[in-house]
Amino acid sequence: MFDAAKKVFSGVRESTVITNNLSRGRRSPMKILVVEDDNSIAQAVAATLSQQQRCLVDIAADGQEGWELATAFSYDLILLDVMLPKLDGMSLCRQLRQKGDRIPILMLTAKDTSSDKVVGLDAGADDYVVKPFDFPELIARVRALLRRGSTALPPVLEWGDLRLDPSSCEATYGQQILHLTPREYALLELFLRSPRRTFSRSAIVDRLWNLEDPPQENTIKSYIKSLRHKLKTAGAPSDLIETVYGLGYRLKPLESETSHPESTASNLDEMQQEILSVVVKFREVFTVGIGDRLAVLEQAVEALCRGTLDNGIQKQAVREAHKLAGALGSFGFAQASQLAQEIESLLEDKNGDRFTYCLRLCQLLEELEEQIKQAPDKANLDRLFLN
Repeated sequence: MFDAAKKVFSGVRESTVITNNLSRGRRSPMKILVVEDDNSIAQAVAATLSQQQRCLVDIAADGQEGWELATAFSYDLILLDVMLPKLDGMSLCRQLRQKGDRIPILMLTAKDTSSDKVVGLDAGADDYVVKPFDFPELIARVRALLRRGSTALPPVLEWGDLRLDPSSCEATYGQQILHLTPREYALLELFLRSPRRTFSRSAIVDRLWNLEDPPQENTIKSYIKSLRHKLKTAGAPSDLIETVYGLGYRLKPLESETSHPESTASNLDEMQQEILSVVVKFREVFTVGIGDRLAVLEQAVEALCRGTLDNGIQKQAVREAHKLAGALGSFGFAQASQLAQEIESLLEDKNGDRFTYCLRLCQLLEELEEQIKQAPDKANLDRLFLN
């Protein structure tokens, strides 16, 4: 515990320098723990979070260290890899929940089956991201979880002068209180929770009515008409709730959103370029140390071909292939990531003809080494930021 405390103190001090340089004046930055044994991925995620979210980030390289840090310090979010040495991510997540810790947990894994996701969520995770992941999507998931865990009370929903407070169940426009029926209130809340979405009549019915009590054909139209009238009486424009013909209803876009679309696009491009620069930097760090990982795979394949592969070497090789699959895809090596996934799958499977397995594994290793020597496909890097 003392070693972990010393490490995190050093990490916090270093992270604070980064954060203060990027976000002066913020009094209480969020604090995130990344539990990931792939150092290149961990460092890239930490740097991206520090840059984009202006938060402090600590890194634990194994599950046991993650447990020590999570129980010794207070965090706003944990990013937790599943396949970890000493203590796997699923077990760590269960231990934290059994301890009564409700901190949001975002699972990271290269496993993409429904059963893996179910196990992770049942263990207590709040969300699940599959490697290789897109960095902008990961940051968006982090933001969502931080918003969810940042306040004990539901956030006030606002759209221009329209305001709805779920805590008091009060809706206002400007200074005028809206006197709404329960169904009108629910309809307005639905629009405010997804203010840019167009809701069809069937979508509104699905959200606000149960199957045993479906509304009449003109019921939705009547509620929209009544809600518009009450909003207009309070001073809102008559088209605050727009009809999108053939699609449904939505809140009218704010002038600030429609008058400067190029500014929004410019900000998004700037954010993506910042993330891309971080990814490129740590991709170079990742490629420098990749030879050691390939050596582990080669050792395992050679042992398999000789018939001397033991459980220790096999598990180590499976773990390295697993980490390679996630890191390669996240850093833009899409085809190499697929090759690493196939290597992992073959190394995990002990059944079948050994000669056939060895032949295929040797072929995959050769292809993997060739792919890694090449620069990552620009299209793959673009994909990471345009999806």
